[in-house]
Amino acid sequence: MQPLPKAFTARLTKLGFDTYGVVDLADYDSREAGLRAYLEAGHHGSMSWMAETAARRVHPQNMWKAARSAIVLGLNYGPECNPLENLQHKDKATISVYARGADYHQLIKGRLKEAATLLARDTGADVKVFVDTAPLMEKPLAAAAGLGWQGKHTNLLSRDFGSWLFLGVILSAARLEPTRREAGGCGSCRACLDICPTNAFPEPYRIDARLCISYLTIEHKGPVELSLRPKLGNRIYGCDDCLAVCPWNKFAKASREIKLKARPELERPDLAALAALDEAGFRALFAGSPIKRIGRARFLRNVLYAIGNSEEITLAAAARAHLSSPDAVVRDAAAWALERLGSSPAQQG
Repeated sequence: MQPLPKAFTARLTKLGFDTYGVVDLADYDSREAGLRAYLEAGHHGSMSWMAETAARRVHPQNMWKAARSAIVLGLNYGPECNPLENLQHKDKATISVYARGADYHQLIKGRLKEAATLLARDTGADVKVFVDTAPLMEKPLAAAAGLGWQGKHTNLLSRDFGSWLFLGVILSAARLEPTRREAGGCGSCRACLDICPTNAFPEPYRIDARLCISYLTIEHKGPVELSLRPKLGNRIYGCDDCLAVCPWNKFAKASREIKLKARPELERPDLAALAALDEAGFRALFAGSPIKRIGRARFLRNVLYAIGNSEEITLAAAARAHLSSPDAVVRDAAAWALERLGSSPAQQG
């Protein structure tokens, strides 16, 4: 067993990573029981890939047998303001903090590759890098590495960074000394559970994705259930409620990574302007953003739900423009929005 090379750890700081830890995979427990229970309950919704990759997902060595250690790296993306404030501006859109700047996948992956190359050179062992795109359960690994702990909302919490850490993983064939860091806990606090608009937590430390607004606005492809649409509010991409309300955020700091800073045009965009985007405008506005991946139709669906929840009759015209959309889900969302605003499809506005 060998320590992390000093040149490697020094480079991590220069690459902008804010924290890191090491897991000895020989001592890492399989997450099979918990994942199986989650899947059997159907809490993964339409994310069939979770079930399809379950065997590999429960332990890093199931994905790469040669792996002996996992180095988990965290990059702080803490916002400069409270994301819950946006929810009060019903004619504006609320976008999850992580999607207001550059796509973190590309940002972190390039830096991970550079760090991993250095690690491989200094240890003489093969490496692989992962950023939320492979069947690897990063949050339990991060907790095992000492970066924090999984809170009652199932997300990682950190003493130093609160709720706001992007995670990346380097798997190494070298046996590296594990880190042992003190973690905190949630105690009797249930702020994250109580704030959830859709009651997506059947119990502490368990989430039902089928009720989660992040899932509904990003992963879910069809129309959202009628009873859930009003609870989306003006959230058009993701949801930060359970993250933002956590008391541990009092220790959090705004991100120092300039590329993760919120783009001004995505901090509080007008719903009417977003509804008016054509395909070219959508691609231009969200170039380099994770929002681009859901496509314009799903994006418009979300915007139209937000318009329906806005209580702003002046937005009826923006919804009416999509009644003839070639996409059935968009047409349905437009009609629902007009009904919520008390405006019939035939009315002028």
